[in-house]
Amino acid sequence: MKAFRIRGRFRMGRSWQPFSKELAAQDEAGAREKLFSILGSQHGVPRKYVSITGVEEVPKDQVENHAVKYTIEAGA
Repeated sequence: MKAFRIRGRFRMGRSWQPFSKELAAQDEAGAREKLFSILGSQHGVPRKYVSITGVEEVPKDQVENHAVKYTIEAGA
């Protein structure tokens, strides 16, 4: 597992809300899919209203999200 930080914005009502999210995934494509799933379930946002501006792999020592850090270290 690797850690990824995804930045972008999604449409919330009539305005666009910026976001930055850390996720644990096997690869960049998996991280993008997980992000679409999370935003869809938590905010009800369809994929067409999510604009990803950047995806970067985060080294283990720079991961800020505790759940992501635990997932990476556990090797799950």
